Amino acid sequence: MKSFTLEEVSKHKSANDIWIAINGNVYDVTNWLIDHPGGRAILLKHGGTDASEQFAKFHNPNILNSIGSKFLIGKLGLPQAIDKEVKPKEALSFGDGVAFGDPQWYQGVKSPYYDESHYRLRNCIREFVDKEIMPFAHEWNEQGYLPKDIYLKFGKAGYLACISPIPEKYLKYPMPCGLTLKTFDPFHELVLADELCRCGSGGVVWGLIGGLPPILHFGSEELKQKVIPECVSGEKICCLCITEPYAGSDVANIKTTATLTPDGEHFIVNGEKKWITNGMFADFFTVAVRTGGEGAGGISLLLLERSMPGLTTRKINTSGQWCSGTAYITFENVKVPKSNIIGQINQGFKVIMYNFNHERVGMAIQCVRFSRVCYEEAFKYSLKRKTFGKLLIQHPVIRQKLANMIRQIESLAVWTESIVYQTKTLSKKEQNLLLGGPTALLKAHSSFVFEYCAREAAQIFGGLAFTRGGQAEKVERLYRDVRAYAIPGGSEEIMLDLGAKQAIKMSQLNGAKL
Repeated sequence: MKSFTLEEVSKHKSANDIWIAINGNVYDVTNWLIDHPGGRAILLKHGGTDASEQFAKFHNPNILNSIGSKFLIGKLGLPQAIDKEVKPKEALSFGDGVAFGDPQWYQGVKSPYYDESHYRLRNCIREFVDKEIMPFAHEWNEQGYLPKDIYLKFGKAGYLACISPIPEKYLKYPMPCGLTLKTFDPFHELVLADELCRCGSGGVVWGLIGGLPPILHFGSEELKQKVIPECVSGEKICCLCITEPYAGSDVANIKTTATLTPDGEHFIVNGEKKWITNGMFADFFTVAVRTGGEGAGGISLLLLERSMPGLTTRKINTSGQWCSGTAYITFENVKVPKSNIIGQINQGFKVIMYNFNHERVGMAIQCVRFSRVCYEEAFKYSLKRKTFGKLLIQHPVIRQKLANMIRQIESLAVWTESIVYQTKTLSKKEQNLLLGGPTALLKAHSSFVFEYCAREAAQIFGGLAFTRGGQAEKVERLYRDVRAYAIPGGSEEIMLDLGAKQAIKMSQLNGAKL
């Protein structure tokens, strides 16, 4: 890229020819004067100068990647003829270097959980998120959907195969960074989800994660071959349809019915599902239906397809998660082949429960990083915003807010890693016995921490956090996303109650002296 001195930049400061230097790059904003949301006067005022400090006061740095890239013409430095390559010092930590803005193992603290393969995956997915997702998260949320090409890019890079580790025979593209199913462990999944959440959008994250686990673990080989390869390549999307207007966390009381035809070859499905993530975009629908009597013993899972007559989706306008396609789904006499059963008939409740612990741990992982994003954004802002003649960071009340965010984030992160380690080392039977209660409590705790950090970060940003876009873009958006972690996957109240009841049960099983 061509280099310009600041002296050269200073020659371009008229309305017909205006350059500005920001963060070491040079931008020709002549054609941006008319469209600049802040008006042309502010650009003309700083034309021909290094406006890095002024830019930082008013803008989110992601703008330089999305809008700024259109006007980038070079870098600020020595003339190209004598420009020299300068080797940066070896970084003491990975990432931006903000203390507690990343997991501590990124910043030199030793951890027993991660090896060289986790470092490689972390580096790869961070580069992908920074280039392909971060600059566009705000735009995607405002438009209310993810573009098809991001699914294809995410799939081709191999990351969709890591959401739930997929056997290699179903993969069109290999796992990233030289990973294989044999070398993949739950901490690779944690790293992937954690880095993906740096975009600061629950809608983006949920939009990219489909409803494959029931098919992967319980589907027939025919269903697996039909669904998995196209979904993990990003060509198609699968969603999980459990919640109804009548039953959310109370899964055993769902009312959508599936009745066998007289010839026993098809099910006829009737009912409704509500708040279904990706429902607006999905090609495949993993649907909980009632095939038997009341309660958990009468539930089955069926695979439905968008092309089936009688299946309709309508968008639900939600507080957060705007680009994840939340839908109200109606089934009116939908004819489904009996071979589309997932698992055994009337055994669907077990299939649903099989993945609940995994889903709840995944939500905790997301809450950890979203809490970090809120803290990191607020920390950076506190170093440049002045009130009453002092930087925000110089006010004890602001430091206290940041400290309280840190202590909650780090305690949540450690507990989450501990639970993930159990999923790596315990058998499935042992996990079902030992982890149900702790995972429920972890899930509830994670949404409390996330909500606290989103609120405190918003307070530090002040009025900026009440505005969509701009410097507080991530914090404002995440504050709206909080409820999607406090309610779905088991509400806080139900998770806390489940954790307490499991504590009583385990105490009795352990022969506690009560």
